[in-house]
Amino acid sequence: MIPAFAVVGHPNKGKSSVVSTLARDDRVAVSMQSGTTQVSESFDIHLGEAHYKLIDTPGFQRPRKVLAWLQQQPVSADQRSERVKAFLQDEACRQQFPDESELLAPIMAGAAILYVVDSSRPYSPEYEAEMEILRWTGQPSMALINPITSRDYIDNWQQALQQFFRTVRIFDAVQADLNQHIELLQAFAHLHQPWSESLSSLVSAVQAEIHRQQLQSCKLAAHLLEDLVRYQQRQKVPDEKQAKSLQPVLQAAYYSWMRKREQKAHDELQTLYRHHQLQRDNTELTLSDDLFDTEKWYAWGLNRKQLAAVGGIAGAAAGGMLDLTVAGSSLLLGTLGGGAIGSSAAWLGANKLAKQKLKGLPLGGFEARIGPMKNRNFPYVILARFLFIYKRLNQRNHARRDTLSVDDAQVGKLLEQLSGQQQKPIYKALDRLSRQKDVTNLAEVLEPLFTDGQIPD
Repeated sequence: MIPAFAVVGHPNKGKSSVVSTLARDDRVAVSMQSGTTQVSESFDIHLGEAHYKLIDTPGFQRPRKVLAWLQQQPVSADQRSERVKAFLQDEACRQQFPDESELLAPIMAGAAILYVVDSSRPYSPEYEAEMEILRWTGQPSMALINPITSRDYIDNWQQALQQFFRTVRIFDAVQADLNQHIELLQAFAHLHQPWSESLSSLVSAVQAEIHRQQLQSCKLAAHLLEDLVRYQQRQKVPDEKQAKSLQPVLQAAYYSWMRKREQKAHDELQTLYRHHQLQRDNTELTLSDDLFDTEKWYAWGLNRKQLAAVGGIAGAAAGGMLDLTVAGSSLLLGTLGGGAIGSSAAWLGANKLAKQKLKGLPLGGFEARIGPMKNRNFPYVILARFLFIYKRLNQRNHARRDTLSVDDAQVGKLLEQLSGQQQKPIYKALDRLSRQKDVTNLAEVLEPLFTDGQIPD
């Protein structure tokens, strides 16, 4: 039988948040409004070969009356589960107690119990009817203390819950990180012996998926860097005057494409981590600093000292103006200077071809072109922004519903955490990329940034 867990408890104690967190998918409905879950909903969790079910249930509404019904007929402990089944089979009970019927049905079908309580509210005897009903089912059970707003009453809850449940754990459904998630899954493996092997495999599958997501994130980052650094906008025109007049048009198209390409990569990263409903700062993922405001790049990329050091590490000269040539003639218009701050917005005219014709048509003319981006700090800026989003998504609990805020995060600080042996290939690869050279296995080169480094907050 596939391991299944019914998440039950009093209304508005974080049951749906627990399901969303354990499912690692934010499409599970979560709300602070009491009674969000009206009927039991089953979620099949597939991770490789591992498989288990999570069942989100309505909250208890009239537990004392249900317990009174169960206790109408004196039964011994070995007959209590049959009494619960009789309750579910009684049409009058289903109509009078729809919520209790919905939450008990999956349990009596074989699901283990995850009973969720809120430690920010004091324990009171009213919960004992719920716990007693669950004990009557005879199913494996665990209690989760969810500190929704505070941990004030954890001790009281632990004392009470330990009298009804085999295992009691503190689990913040909204703030729990990956390690706490895995620890809870490991506790599941001890909850019901027949499921031990399946749940141990599940823990391994979760760890394997985390690694797979990290590697896929590296590939997304590598493709983004290659696309943005090498992208060009170009347009041929008959004369130099028209080439100059096209500058603002091509520049707008160039910047628009670059921003959309970055947004696409961040969207793909968000989908990879199953944060489908997450709202980011804005739809274009632009920051308070413009993506092309090069004076602000030091907040994201490398500072001047680091850029100078990279020149030595990568074996390339630092700084300098860009010099792009077409057919032996270059025309640099609107190029930003300042050493490493320089922009690659270069406008080129190939006047040697102006008078050549083929079948009566002009072969040459002038070409207005912007790109590719040769600024040496640009790859680090793009990488820093991607890593910032990556860290937030990688560590973000799926029960959270607040907007993801984007802020400055300098990639240089992260690189400094890596060993010299790890840093050098990254510096060399990004230097080659900024010089429009081929880079072999860029995703593999970047991997230490995604698996070893801790991105500074």
